[in-house]
This record gives sequence, C-alpha cells and structure tokens, in this order.
Amino acid sequence: MRNKIIHGLWLVAFLPFLAWGLYYVPPIHSRLAWRLDNLRTRITYMIKPPDQAVFQPGGNTTLTIETVIATTRAEYALTLTPQATQAPNSGPTPMPTVTSIPLPATVSLQGVKYEDQHNRWNYCGPANFSMALTFWGWKGNRDVIGQAVKPSDKDKNVMPYEFQDFISANVPGMTSILRYGGDVEVLKRLIAGGFPVVVEKGIYEYDTTGKISWMGHYVFTTGYDERDQTFLTQDSYNAGPNHKVPFSEFMDGWRSFDYVFVVVFPTNRQNDVTNLLGSYSDETWALRHSIETATRDIQSLSGIPLYFAWFNMGTSHVELQEYFDAATAYDQAYQVYGTLEKNYSTLPFRMLWYQTGPYKAYYYTNRFSDVINFATSTLEDTMKAPELEESLLWRGRALYMAGDTQGAVKDYRAALKIHPKWAPALQALQDLGLQP
Repeated sequence: MRNKIIHGLWLVAFLPFLAWGLYYVPPIHSRLAWRLDNLRTRITYMIKPPDQAVFQPGGNTTLTIETVIATTRAEYALTLTPQATQAPNSGPTPMPTVTSIPLPATVSLQGVKYEDQHNRWNYCGPANFSMALTFWGWKGNRDVIGQAVKPSDKDKNVMPYEFQDFISANVPGMTSILRYGGDVEVLKRLIAGGFPVVVEKGIYEYDTTGKISWMGHYVFTTGYDERDQTFLTQDSYNAGPNHKVPFSEFMDGWRSFDYVFVVVFPTNRQNDVTNLLGSYSDETWALRHSIETATRDIQSLSGIPLYFAWFNMGTSHVELQEYFDAATAYDQAYQVYGTLEKNYSTLPFRMLWYQTGPYKAYYYTNRFSDVINFATSTLEDTMKAPELEESLLWRGRALYMAGDTQGAVKDYRAALKIHPKWAPALQALQDLGLQP
C-alpha cells in the first residue's frame, strides 16, 4: 500500500513535466499556444484595459491642431493655384498614361485559391499573400510563407516589406510593387487588367478576448461591381471567400493604413502593371498624392478618422524621409488621439502593432524619449507582453542613443526571441560587436 502511495505521488509530481513536454510537441503546440495566449491576454486586459494606454509625445507639441490645419490648407491651396509667371518645365519623362478604354462594369477574377487563417495565430498576412501567389500558379500555401516570415507563434504581425522580401528571395519569376495613397480607381484598373491586389486596412471585429475592437487586417481584392458599388474580397478571417464590401466601407477601413496596396505579379508582366498603375508607377508621385489625400481628409474629418488622416500624413513623410514634417504630423495625430473617448470597442490602441512610422520620425529627429515611451506603452499597455519585434528594435535603438547600451542589447535579444534570425536585430547586435 505504501509503495502504491509513493508511486502515486511520483506520478502526480511527474504529470506537470509530462504536460509541459507534450505542449511543445508541434501538432499539440500549434493547437494550444494561441488558446493559452488568449487566456493570458484576457486576464491582463481585465486588470489593465489597453484602451487606457497613453500616447502623448513630449517633443514639439506647441503647435495647436487648428494652426497646423490652417497652414496645411493654405499650402494645399497654393499647390492647386497655377502660377501665371511660371515657365513650362521640361522635367522628367512623363509617367505612363492610363488607357482611356472604359473599364468593365463588373469584374470577378477567376483562378483564386481561397485560404483562411483559421487554427493559426495572426495568419492573415501569410494566408492573403499565399492567395496572391497561388493565383499565378505558385505551389505553396500559407504555412510555407508563415514559417519563413513569422517563425515564432508570438510574432503578432508581419509587415508588407517582409512579404515582399519573401517573394524576392523564395519565389523565382515573381515580384511585387507596394504603393501608398491608393484609391478606388487604381484598384479597379489593376483588377480589370487581371491583377488582384492585397490591401492592408483596419477592421472592427471580434478579437481574441471576445470583444469588438479595431485591428489591422490584410484583404485579397479580386473583383468589383459598379452596379452595387462593391469590391469582391477573399477575407481570410470571418467573412470568408467572395465577400462583397461597399466602396465607402472599404475606403473607411483602408484610410487607417494610408491606403497602402501591394500588387504581386510575374516579373515578365512588369510593363503591364506599370501601364495600369499610371502615375502610381512613380513611388514619389504616389507619396505626394497620399499627402494630398491626407490634407483633404484633415479638412473634412473629425474623431478617429481625423487621427488616421494625420497619421497617414506622417507615414507618407516618413517614406519620403522627411522626418521633421513626419514628426509634426504624428504630434497632431496623437493630440487628436488624446481627445478620443477611451472605449475598447472603438479606440485604435493597436496602431503601433502594425505601423512603425512614429518610431522612425521621432528617432531621426533625435526625440529618443518619445520612441522609448511609445514603444514601452505599446509593449506593456496594449500588447501586455514584449512580443513586437519592431517595437523592441526601435526602443533598443533609442535606448542606445540615450546611453543605455545594456537596455538596448536586452531589447535586441528579446526581438530575436520573437523573430529568430531577424536581420535588423542581428545587425544591431553585430554593430555593437556582439553575438545574439
């Protein structure tokens, strides 16, 4: 009897280790990891709601929103007013002109192989870019991309450039183009020309806590219908395949990502894509156009859409490497953010999970404390865990510039735990003469 009791005690003591070992068996881990992460998130969100996170830059915030809007309006009006004394400018070679042939009233591209993101953690990116590639005959799937671009299940988001890098390095004969400042017309031209488009946009959906909230989402756009003013999308999350979205609703969600889009296509179709893009084939033109769009939005919007408009202006200036202008725009965006109702279901508190423009703008204008504070608030208040490699990287860079080399190294190594072998973090350590 005593031996049975001892054996039973040993078994009870051993069970946690057995369970822990089984948890890391790949088939079991893939099914349980996201569920446990969900539980942890729910508990921490109950203790400290993420919509209470504070994003207030401490740098140049002396300008009021009203002053900047007035200045922006004046500058925008000036750009639209012809100068009578201005002589014709020979300038660069004109952009490709878009054909004047009317577009079909309705287009639904065939050959789409739908993929969802179910039973995977934060897999809308791999699923959508897999659809974009298989449309052209690629033989992979979401997991082939996901294992390359987000090798850890803790990696919450994959940036568009990471998918572009994957295509360049791993899919011979395929390439991609990314542009900001898109609109309904350029999407319709591309789709009518046979080129579906991946769009990154904001949505309000049930998140892992069971609440409606704002989050970023990729959507593969494969058709449109002028009759009911809708785009046809392949939604990897809840809406499913062949989901129609009204143009107006599509644009409202797209606004929160500066109207960014990615076209994936065979390299031998480069000329076709260039002609369909028209002026958008010039990256600088697209960014200037995006700033004009943000300016118009700033004049007419309020609340959360106004926040997105200012943020977009900052993003476009960052892409143009105009960092002081970008920082000013982000300052205004976060002044607006500070006035918004602290409501979990509406406030876009996850913004810096998906876009890193403020980090770049503040870093390159020597506002290192703003980078550190924004990254820390993102990691601790909205993420509730140090699981965003981009935020860790930029905080590490800012900490180093502020004289905290030890803190910087800690963040670089933490980033590599989230995304093993991630080149920017590896390079940051190598620049310090260190190994991962």
